Amino acid sequence: MRLFSGLALLCALQPFSLCAQSVDLSHLTVDAINRNPTGSAPSNPSWTPDGKTLTYVVGTGQSVGGVGEPGDILAIDAATGKATVLVSAAQLASLGSGAVNEKDRDHRERYGMAGYFWEPDGKHLLLDLGGVLWLYDLAAGKGTEIVDTKAGSGDDPKFSPDAKYVSYLREHNLYVHPVGGGSETALTATKDETLLNGELDWVYLEELDARSNYFWAPDSSAIAYLQMDEAKVPEYPIEDFVPTHATLDKQRYPQPGDPNPGVKVGIVPVGGGATKWIEVPFSMGNDYVPRFGWVDAKTVWIQVLRRDQQHMELYFADAASGAVKLVHTETDSKYLEDNYDVTFLPHGRFLNTSWRDGHTHLYLYGFDEKRPLGGEAKLLRQLTHGDFEVDSPGVVDGGDRVYFNSTEGSPLEVNLWTMKLDGSGKRRVTAGRGVHQPQVSPNGEYYADLYGNSTTAPVAQVCGTVTNDCKVVWRSKEFGPVAGVKSGFVTLKAADGVTTTYGMLTQPANATGNASVPIILNPYGGPIPFAEARDQWTGQGGMFSELLAQHGFAVLSLDGRGSGGRGREFQQADYKNFGAVQFADQMAALDQLLAANPQFDAKRVGWWGWSWGGSFTLYAMSHTDRIKAGVAVAPGTDYRNYDSIYTERYLGLPSENAAVYDAAAVKLTAKDLKGRVMIAQGTGDDNVHMANTIQYLQPLIEAGIPYDLQLFPRLTHSIAGLPARNELFERIVYQFETYLKGSDEAGKRQ
Repeated sequence: MRLFSGLALLCALQPFSLCAQSVDLSHLTVDAINRNPTGSAPSNPSWTPDGKTLTYVVGTGQSVGGVGEPGDILAIDAATGKATVLVSAAQLASLGSGAVNEKDRDHRERYGMAGYFWEPDGKHLLLDLGGVLWLYDLAAGKGTEIVDTKAGSGDDPKFSPDAKYVSYLREHNLYVHPVGGGSETALTATKDETLLNGELDWVYLEELDARSNYFWAPDSSAIAYLQMDEAKVPEYPIEDFVPTHATLDKQRYPQPGDPNPGVKVGIVPVGGGATKWIEVPFSMGNDYVPRFGWVDAKTVWIQVLRRDQQHMELYFADAASGAVKLVHTETDSKYLEDNYDVTFLPHGRFLNTSWRDGHTHLYLYGFDEKRPLGGEAKLLRQLTHGDFEVDSPGVVDGGDRVYFNSTEGSPLEVNLWTMKLDGSGKRRVTAGRGVHQPQVSPNGEYYADLYGNSTTAPVAQVCGTVTNDCKVVWRSKEFGPVAGVKSGFVTLKAADGVTTTYGMLTQPANATGNASVPIILNPYGGPIPFAEARDQWTGQGGMFSELLAQHGFAVLSLDGRGSGGRGREFQQADYKNFGAVQFADQMAALDQLLAANPQFDAKRVGWWGWSWGGSFTLYAMSHTDRIKAGVAVAPGTDYRNYDSIYTERYLGLPSENAAVYDAAAVKLTAKDLKGRVMIAQGTGDDNVHMANTIQYLQPLIEAGIPYDLQLFPRLTHSIAGLPARNELFERIVYQFETYLKGSDEAGKRQ
């Protein structure tokens, strides 16, 4: 589940004009924090095809050396760091743009949909302006309209490899249009609203992290695409209560045990004609195709994930005949890691990640390049080994060197590493303590890096992969130290007394009185691919913990067993166990902190979280009487309500594991809730639906348990926007001031 982890208070979800305001560090306010005082780093940077220039769309405060205004496409020379305006905002504004509503804008931001794409020769851009596609000639500074897709989001435009065509989606069908003029060709022409040709549905976007469902053949002769049939997928109603006459949006949303989208891979010639369907062993309406693509111009590869998510297979298929061959299989007795990317290399090789040895590592496979269907792929070597995690492999230098992210050295840090595919020459590339988010250039000479740590706000830079000479592109506005607050990592033991856990503890700096400080637990707790508690800049989430510390509270954010970034055994503690093991680790951490810090008050303990963390809040408050006040934002209250892919990965099918689902369903223990809870929910949430909150309230009412409810009309899972964020976080402060501290400030609002 890509449930909202931590706070993730991104300025990208708010108007640029609200960002990077000054703040009084002696008295933090919710409004000042939500205006993002450090500013926002450039998002969705893109390398030019030759790998020598980094480009991005400028936001407020993101110019380089005074070059660039909001809305410009800026180009950074990687060798010198010099910035030039590639396309100005005025030039873009002179071109026609389609209307983008709030839903489409949220969709584009949420799934990182780019607004421009590089032609392979680097001389033109494909601009996607609200669904209107333009070919922009960089030398001439002029744009030519290609077509209007009529899609505010999800049109997924691409150049063909030979740059003669542009492909795109419109009304669930796949089209191509000649770049040099002429008319479009519909490659598919289905009329049924439930048939998606090359288009992604919600659950593939959200849970399989898929970002496209069609791919060009290397020789531009054909396109392989996934057709999704959602006819049997149940619909969930999302109602807009604001108009006088309420409106209803029906979302195709498979819940655990429901039919999944039926999917199949087809190949269609670029000139149009009949689709050649590839038939792989597959249970329609159950199994998944997380990834697929081209091995070469005559061969496609298809990855099949079985519904139990314990078996995943890689097939090669002949594009002409449709013949298929199973070439690789991954299995796990509990569940496979949710990383599905496969990297194909020259000379009949591919890279895959697996946690089969207990940690996620890189594995290199080989196959017969001349006869890909001639036999199974063979493991050539395991490239990385050790008590650490790797991800995001990318191969350069003619396919002989791999770059990857790794936690080697510390589970609290992420760095860029590289090695040759023969296993030699392994070295760390990035420098500096903390978490790096690198993006290596196509030629392997440079990397863009967004870097920070727990005490250093992020810096965006362009660096050499060999020299590591870095040019700063963007720097956060200075923030801190916050007056009267201290923060630091804590290393504790899980409830088993053996496993090490890590957390961030924020507290009043000078509190010494016995039992003078209430403590708030703020875990996410659920399975995600990375650790929450690591040496990174925590942004507005960390600032809010500092605000609470200025109000006299201590805040602990700790990763217990069941969370990510620490290997297979650590994460798989959550298998068929949503709640008990995670709760035990939080209680163990609390007891260790209380024993070591006499200033913390064991009788005044709070808890708050968002999404899985919101569910965790409700679980905790109904499984102990130690939590006096809590806040659950967008909580899932019965995992039968959540989507099939995420939930079944960890809990299996509800028909086979009813007791497991019951144990995780906090609505069934609502009658046992202790302490005062506040629940916050966006009525337009398409991720964790409002039904979860409604189902939880009913047993509270029947048991006569008081509660507080904060609804946000029309808003989704992120509850985005300055007014809503201010209201939400002011209300969280109020909750703890009123029901946990019981101070003179109780009942007041900032």
